[in-house]
Amino acid sequence: MKIDIGISEQDRNEIAQGLSRLLADTYTLYLKTHNYHWNVTGPMFNTLHLMFETQYTELALAVDLVAERIRALGHVAPGTYGAYAKLSSIKENEGIPKATDMIRELVEGQEAVVRTARSIFPAAERASDEATADLLTQRIQLHEKTAWMLRSLLED
Repeated sequence: MKIDIGISEQDRNEIAQGLSRLLADTYTLYLKTHNYHWNVTGPMFNTLHLMFETQYTELALAVDLVAERIRALGHVAPGTYGAYAKLSSIKENEGIPKATDMIRELVEGQEAVVRTARSIFPAAERASDEATADLLTQRIQLHEKTAWMLRSLLED
């Protein structure tokens, strides 16, 4: 059935492509955060274990929101590791880094998600897609705050 929500097919396609990159970044960061939750060690174990759990739980909810927005725009949401590997700006790493390196990598991941979300704004604004703009604003606020909290752990 034809979609008639006041956003052209071309604009919906461009926005959905951007949201697919956001979904891939979010899922990749989710996986990395969950991995670090399981494998963190050292004197900050309890703090980081609990913090990472809070963060990966939020990311798990976020992927659903982003994927559902892609679907509402009439597109298929990517949902495989292969698709995410091609779309994500966040790279996986081999091995288990030390706790402080985990924190640094998660800061970089949070910031990457922010950059990806920001990159979608021009298309959403041109199309007057307030729903996507609202989603992006919420994601940016949360990831900037999380990056700040993680960076704070690295201060002397």
